[in-house]
Amino acid sequence: MKWLPEGIVANLGAPPPSRFVGADLAPVSAERRTWGLWHFAALWVGLSVCIPTYMLAAALIQSGLSWQWALVAILLGNAVVLAPMLVNAHAGTRYGIPFPVYVRASFGLRGAHVPALLRGLVACGWFGIQTWIGGLAIHEILSLLWPAWASLGGEWRWMAYGAPEYSAFLLFWVMNVYFIWAGTESIKWLETAAAPLLILAGLALLWWAQSKVGGIGAMLEGANSIGGSGAFSFGLFLPWVTAMVGFWATLALSIPDFTRLATSQRAQAVGQTLGLLTTMPLFAFIGVAVTGATVKLYGEAIWNPVTLLARLGRESGSMTVALVSLIVVLIATLTTNIAANIVAPATAVANLKPARISMRTGGMIAALAGILLLPWRLLDTYQTWLLSYSGLLGAVLGVVVCDYLVVRRGILDVPALYAEGGAYWGRGGVNTRAMIALAAGALVALAGVVIPTLGFLFSGAWFSAALVSFAVHWMLAPKLPALPAS
Repeated sequence: MKWLPEGIVANLGAPPPSRFVGADLAPVSAERRTWGLWHFAALWVGLSVCIPTYMLAAALIQSGLSWQWALVAILLGNAVVLAPMLVNAHAGTRYGIPFPVYVRASFGLRGAHVPALLRGLVACGWFGIQTWIGGLAIHEILSLLWPAWASLGGEWRWMAYGAPEYSAFLLFWVMNVYFIWAGTESIKWLETAAAPLLILAGLALLWWAQSKVGGIGAMLEGANSIGGSGAFSFGLFLPWVTAMVGFWATLALSIPDFTRLATSQRAQAVGQTLGLLTTMPLFAFIGVAVTGATVKLYGEAIWNPVTLLARLGRESGSMTVALVSLIVVLIATLTTNIAANIVAPATAVANLKPARISMRTGGMIAALAGILLLPWRLLDTYQTWLLSYSGLLGAVLGVVVCDYLVVRRGILDVPALYAEGGAYWGRGGVNTRAMIALAAGALVALAGVVIPTLGFLFSGAWFSAALVSFAVHWMLAPKLPALPAS
């Protein structure tokens, strides 16, 4: 039995007239697919090379893991999340459908709003965090160009920050909005153009650091002194692997938003594997090594690359070096933010009223939500934030992967995904079995918070939630034969 059919459905045709149809949610025909292998590899370079990735190992090391085990946790988390990501990516490529339409098969045409909006809300939070970080880079750039910038607003403060930081945040927010307005093709152009620059910038920073302290060995010696010198603890390691899975649990779900534009299954699968499993561990290693060098150079660990680059510029007296470096940081943050945190909520909002709300409008709503979620506060609860939503999205993932891979064996009736009262309608537009499975997965993960002896369920929230929701959905779903291939 062929569980995941190869190729793509070339002649999808127009969806039936329905209030669940919209131009931005309609299937993408074969001739309109323009994303090749390099575009997907570049997408993951742009997603992975960002300040949170650079600083990722910091949180793990400061919690007690050695830098070696921190990098293992990051690589393992990426490898784990890649498997279900490729399953969902397959559906996007084969049928040319975005995530909110894809989950109609498992949750029903109305029930699909639940997983789509859950994914979108998390993306809004991350959009706010990345925009705040990008704003801090702009703040440093403007402070270098115009020293008086840092004193704007005098002593006024709100939540520990002043007018310069909030003004820079809003400026970077406007830059993001430009790409939201320009659409998906502008994102492809941005990711493809920025990928080589970002890789070279990371390697250049690594080369600079090793030349200053006398080689990679000295850098790693400095990294060893930062923390994590105790014995390995699985109880500490598991929550961080879960958190690393949670880092891309969002994209593992909504990847069809991008793979519906793929030229082939090979292009998206190979491109994503190469981009994710190489770039993110490499950039996390650069973060560890360069921070180890700062221990040797300055007697303290400087984890934030924005702070480090601004300091280098001031100490060297080279305004050009500092500005170029900070602009690269800005580009890295922009490439991650647009691709990872705007497309999903834009499609989720558009799915509420497909005939009346465009992805452009949905993106603008998501961008505003990113401000209202107070991203500077989310940064203070980094691991809790990752663990909490990884469990919730893990429960969604278990249902979706089970439905596509096991229940439907990779075959979908595309017109029915848009048809009121069709094969995927369920009860009043909701598949109650999928909702029960989703709730079961989420509750099992939360049981680890309520019952101390079951704490491992929350520590491994993504795993426990995904496994339980997968199993419950498999038990409850009718064992239907696969639909005939198109």
